Amino acid sequence: VPGKILAIHESDGMPMGKVEFGGIAKEICLAYVPEAEVGDYVLVHAGYAITRVDEDEAQETLKMIREMGGLGI
Repeated sequence: VPGKILAIHESDGMPMGKVEFGGIAKEICLAYVPEAEVGDYVLVHAGYAITRVDEDEAQETLKMIREMGGLGI
């Protein structure tokens, strides 16, 4: 699921981020995307950001998820 990084911090030596998914914010591990910055969109699976994605792709994916009734967003 794509989400936007709102904040980045470190927890127990791991880079973590507050990531928003269409209004829902979660703490996500950013260890696999060390180049990610606040404002970037990342693809998240099982609590880990696995790659960066551009905003247009993220918004289109979130739109499709909403249309399917997923994530409650």
